[in-house]
Amino acid sequence: MNEREHLIDLVDIEKTFGTSTVLSNINLFIRRNEFLTLLGPSGCGKTTTLRIIGGFERPTRGDVIFDGKSILNLPPYKRQVNTVFQKYALFPNMNVAENIAFGLKIKKADSRYIKRRIEEMLKLVNLSGYDKRQVTSLSGGQQQRVAIARALVNEPSVLLLDEPLGALDLKLRKEMQMELKNMQKKLGITFIYVTHDQEEALTMSDTICVMNAGVIQQMGRPEDIYNEPQNVFVAKFIGENNILDGVMRDDFWVEFAGKNFVCVDKGFARDEAVDIVIRPEDIAIVAPGGDNLAGVVRNVTFKGVHYEMLIESAGFVWKAHSTVMSQSGQEVGMRIAPDLIHVMRKSEYSFIDALPETLVERAGLSNAERGVYTMPVGVAASSATH
Repeated sequence: MNEREHLIDLVDIEKTFGTSTVLSNINLFIRRNEFLTLLGPSGCGKTTTLRIIGGFERPTRGDVIFDGKSILNLPPYKRQVNTVFQKYALFPNMNVAENIAFGLKIKKADSRYIKRRIEEMLKLVNLSGYDKRQVTSLSGGQQQRVAIARALVNEPSVLLLDEPLGALDLKLRKEMQMELKNMQKKLGITFIYVTHDQEEALTMSDTICVMNAGVIQQMGRPEDIYNEPQNVFVAKFIGENNILDGVMRDDFWVEFAGKNFVCVDKGFARDEAVDIVIRPEDIAIVAPGGDNLAGVVRNVTFKGVHYEMLIESAGFVWKAHSTVMSQSGQEVGMRIAPDLIHVMRKSEYSFIDALPETLVERAGLSNAERGVYTMPVGVAASSATH
């Protein structure tokens, strides 16, 4: 990639607080006009990364490069970035226009310019006519729009957003996701967005950076992160999965669940232990027989656009999604296409959870059956975003 496409480069960033390492060897580039999301569980280091970019934290080691120059020693107000926090920090004694104009007045901008910029920002965030309203009279979504307008009025090169939709209800949150993405496209500036919500990241981002324990686990387009996770942590965090132990018998040939399968993976050592990840929607439910996996449906839940089924097969509980319902107790076959079998090397995240007690109860298993299902032989893994 041409480095001139990079607006921000984090180089060998490390951040420690006392004896605790929060970020470890972070190397991250952010392109011009990109919507990049830092995604991960609480405590993974994503907000600390954002604060380092904004100048609110100084790394213990490493450098922050902006447009080819180090900004490590620049204070926040001298960086070409503005931040929108989850708590919007609006001034309650000011109306909407005064909140938006605050930064421009600090810079002693011309009053006519300030008026024009307020009108432009109100139009951008769909709040035209709200200039005289007190911010305390606004809804949460409207306050969030005012906070964004205030951050954008100074025409920053980068907008940092630290879980800004966290306080909104689900319906408004989804509406604002699309509004933010449309704003970013319209303005043509770089957005760096922090969230723990994988659906939000997939919906909005050009690029997702998945983090855990202060380390970047994977970075790429939403489609690549979802379809080709690089380790079990990413697979578990992005969506729902069936995760099993497997053995790579040869190039394009893998064994799991007691059977050999053709796959599209190569480059592993012969008989190398691997992790197998299969999405619930990638399992085709067919008639039992042939070379397909066989199982018994233990539980069926209607999810609106599909049925979610728990299917027991040789001591493993599979999670499968299908638009056609099978009956509980019915024997079914499961067919998995070679390109839908994801093979990955073992990592520190290669543990298989026992089946949670709640799922055992949901499946309506007897005490005798529970012994089979609670063995550490595997279970369908759900997203850990909530």
